[in-house]
Amino acid sequence: MPSPLFADRPAQPPAPGVVDALISQTHRLRGEVDAVRRDAVADEDDPRQRWQRALCDLAMHQLDDLGAQLGQLRAGVPVEGPPGREPGEGAGTDTGTVPGTAFTTAPGSAYGRTAPAPTGSLLSRVGSAEWNLLTDEVSWSEELYRIFGRTRENGPLSLDEMPTMVLPEDQAALQTLVTDCLIDGRPIDGEFRIVRTDGRVRTVHMTGEPVLDAGGCTASMWAVLRDVSELRRSERALGESRDGLERSRHAERAERRIAVELQEAVLPPWRGSLRFAHDGPAPLDVAAHHLPAARAGLLGGDWYDALALPDGNALLTVGDLTGHGVAATSSMAMLLGALRGMAVAGIRPAALMGHLNRLLDASARPALGSALCCRYDPVARTLTWAQAGHPAPLLFRDGTGHVLRRPEGVLLGATGGVVYDEAETLLLPGDLLVLHTGGLARDDADDGTGTRRLLALGPRLTGARDAQEGVRVVVEEFGEESREDDARVMVVRVGG
Repeated sequence: MPSPLFADRPAQPPAPGVVDALISQTHRLRGEVDAVRRDAVADEDDPRQRWQRALCDLAMHQLDDLGAQLGQLRAGVPVEGPPGREPGEGAGTDTGTVPGTAFTTAPGSAYGRTAPAPTGSLLSRVGSAEWNLLTDEVSWSEELYRIFGRTRENGPLSLDEMPTMVLPEDQAALQTLVTDCLIDGRPIDGEFRIVRTDGRVRTVHMTGEPVLDAGGCTASMWAVLRDVSELRRSERALGESRDGLERSRHAERAERRIAVELQEAVLPPWRGSLRFAHDGPAPLDVAAHHLPAARAGLLGGDWYDALALPDGNALLTVGDLTGHGVAATSSMAMLLGALRGMAVAGIRPAALMGHLNRLLDASARPALGSALCCRYDPVARTLTWAQAGHPAPLLFRDGTGHVLRRPEGVLLGATGGVVYDEAETLLLPGDLLVLHTGGLARDDADDGTGTRRLLALGPRLTGARDAQEGVRVVVEEFGEESREDDARVMVVRVGG
């Protein structure tokens, strides 16, 4: 054990009550961290969850070591555990103790005070040594023998013998620590790795000071050595989890950037209102808006589009594909491109839905999608439309709104050989249509599509002077919604 006179100050044992209070605080904090750890969802595929779990494990190891050291400080001498159990070993548990108190993290165990730790105490990871320079006497605690895997019969290691158990690449660091302490009187604080007699490699943290004689000369060197292998393992695991999380975030940012660029490349370039059939008897005024999901990274495969067709009609469409990211966006781009091409070729909405279903069903990247395709004839003022598992358009007229009767149609990609029906609706000057994708509302009394709340906006929507004002009314109602998926809304107003 160390001499009572150290290089900088005399040894002053702390008051027992202070140490007990620190042990209680450590115990309480450790329990709180462990509660957080147990409540965490262990999803190995989620880098964020792996990082959080690794962080909790590291904190618990550090608190275990702190509790063990405070226990030694309170006891005054190290508590010797039963032979046969090596530092850091346990039968499916990770146990740390202070005298009379056990911290255990075995699955299903009750966290808190239990019986004194039977074996595997963290106190066996902390040992002390003194090397007397005047008599060449070496004194090791029982714990230090267990850390190095040596027996009492083999005796302690002298300072000259210590490097024989240290990894070659760490021997220079150990020599510097010892030389600085003995020659320059500097405190010791460093780590090195040892190869135990059983071949195991352990990481040891060494702190100590020179001990002076009455004349102020270095008489011996005293040190405390801790086996911090498990702590460093937890730190490495935390670092790897943090690096994995950062790589995942970088990949998510890159994927979102690509998805955004792809959406901007294929979705309509117009902003504000778009007018169709200026010379016709019933021109259309169209405006649209994107309502993002609560999570910024969730960019889905939804779309809206309005296109003037060669025969003077107008194409109006909204839709949504399952999934998120580049995969969903690229599938959306393929589907929207096919939809535009077939509409320009004069294929009517019901037949067009059938072709899209076959295209998605035969795609190498399986997906499901809902879609709404409308063809507006400004001369006849008729809206011909078909749908594939999609919310029907809402028609607002004379201060009220109602849902158009949906023709039959299943989700795109759900099954092959489906025949889709068509519906036809006569539109009057001043009518206003709302077309939207799913997920507009997070919670709705009807079906989660926001239909009920949209219909309640009837007086305001029918009073809108143009389509852009109608979009503003919808955004005011749903813009602050904390939705799980992004959504798009398109408002169409019939002129006359």
